[in-house]
Amino acid sequence: MAIVTGTSKGVGLATAQLLLEKGVKVAGWSRTATPIKHANFRSYPADLRRPDSIGMAYEATVREFGKEIAILINNAGIGYKANFEDLPIEQWHEMFDINVHGIFYCSRLLIPGMKARGEGHIINVSSTSGKMGTEGFSGYCGTKFAVQGISQAMYKELREFGVKVTCVSPGAINTHFFDNIESIQANPNMLDPTDVATALVQVLESSPHCHPIELEVRSMGAKPKK
Repeated sequence: MAIVTGTSKGVGLATAQLLLEKGVKVAGWSRTATPIKHANFRSYPADLRRPDSIGMAYEATVREFGKEIAILINNAGIGYKANFEDLPIEQWHEMFDINVHGIFYCSRLLIPGMKARGEGHIINVSSTSGKMGTEGFSGYCGTKFAVQGISQAMYKELREFGVKVTCVSPGAINTHFFDNIESIQANPNMLDPTDVATALVQVLESSPHCHPIELEVRSMGAKPKK
């Protein structure tokens, strides 16, 4: 059974759909309802900025699916573009609340059960912006650098308990992420959400003895010729 955050669209939606095709039961946690109709899927409202909201989503998930949750994909994220001194304080807080604090709020609920069972896999979705700072995206880059460090520490803490932690860093994805960024337009040459979802599932399908720590995923640039 898997929990995926941010399933209302983009990578989260594609990941939930792919997991369902693989026969996995999926709980989608997001602020907006997820447009999936499937016997093995349930959508739960969750505001990742609020631990009480996440707690309610967790309790609802456990009531319906039970406590044996093997997979957590911390996918939800948000980004704003502005020079450092011009970025509104509210947007700075929102990015850190969702991109960083949300990982803490969600993971801490699942880790005790995974440790007790001696198995589990947590994937934290970062970004290539967590490896290299980019002008105009100081706040977003800061959150994704934080995800990298958190993931490194988590895997070292949990590996001895049989729990995997993987940090996946995609490049630019053709999603609604760029809707509010005038200088960048989403386009088909970017990664498709399904490309990233496929990479996430491939990480989950690694053998029990194999622990993928980090994965960077980029597009080939221009679409390949058929």
